Amino acid sequence: MADNKEIEELSYQLADLTLAAVACGNKHHQPVLCLHGYLDNAASFLPLMQQMMQKSDLLLNRRIIALDWPGHGYSDHRSVGAHYHFFDYVSDLVALFELNNWQKIDIVAHSMGAMIASAFAAAFPEKVKSLTLIDSFGFICAQPEQTTNQLRKGILSRVKTVKSSRSFTEETAVKARLNVSDLKYKHAKLIVQRSLIEVESSLSDKVSVNDSNTLYRWRSDPRLRTLSPYRLSLAQAQQLFSDIKCPLQLIYGDEGMAMVTKGLEHFSSRVNNLTTTKLTGGHHVHMEKTKELSPLLSHFFSKIQTSV
Repeated sequence: MADNKEIEELSYQLADLTLAAVACGNKHHQPVLCLHGYLDNAASFLPLMQQMMQKSDLLLNRRIIALDWPGHGYSDHRSVGAHYHFFDYVSDLVALFELNNWQKIDIVAHSMGAMIASAFAAAFPEKVKSLTLIDSFGFICAQPEQTTNQLRKGILSRVKTVKSSRSFTEETAVKARLNVSDLKYKHAKLIVQRSLIEVESSLSDKVSVNDSNTLYRWRSDPRLRTLSPYRLSLAQAQQLFSDIKCPLQLIYGDEGMAMVTKGLEHFSSRVNNLTTTKLTGGHHVHMEKTKELSPLLSHFFSKIQTSV
């Protein structure tokens, strides 16, 4: 058995694909499922895991499991001809819960993962004890009159998707991620390292990177970058969010996504048991502020346990 102070690699064989994950804590203890955001992976929760392992009381009776969504990290890509529909991720969670016989557990979810977890908690309330949303609140919506245009853009984006054969160094990949996010360098590197796959380099490649023979390609599925052919209307999203009955906690950064403020405006009145905490930080505040986040989670879980 792995020591509680170790981080383990896990895999879950679903009917049509294998999902990867990282975990820490005693495998016999109650799981806390962590769900990452779009084009991230399970490594985005490694700083939080490391912080919680340093404070053993925070891991008491808890097994922290951070999942790689399909097409991300070390998880399988969806099959040929399939796409990454938002609600299919909810189906993945249902299959994962059934495989592990998880009854009612705590979920901590960031960004896209938070939206998926919110839909899951609404549709399957018997499976979620509590929900902590990190820098995300509500759903991405569109006006009904945009339906046709959204469909057109979504379908056309699938036609343009081409798997890149370009190879590059890890440092180049990290810089590319930094250019499109507010991540700190060390955090971008953690995520990027789990997003790359090493390729055999040619002689010309070696010369181009100063004789280094370690070149990579993106491991993630290029189909992830296609646009959704549909969006929920605000009314649909509000109805869905109103069916979240478990204790709900929002933790967000003061320099995070603007959608959080808009989400609070549109969705907060739909839930009765909401706790909100603003921390100093950006969209990946769960990576930046682990010392503040871990006791918030521990207190939230303990309060729920006491009230049960």
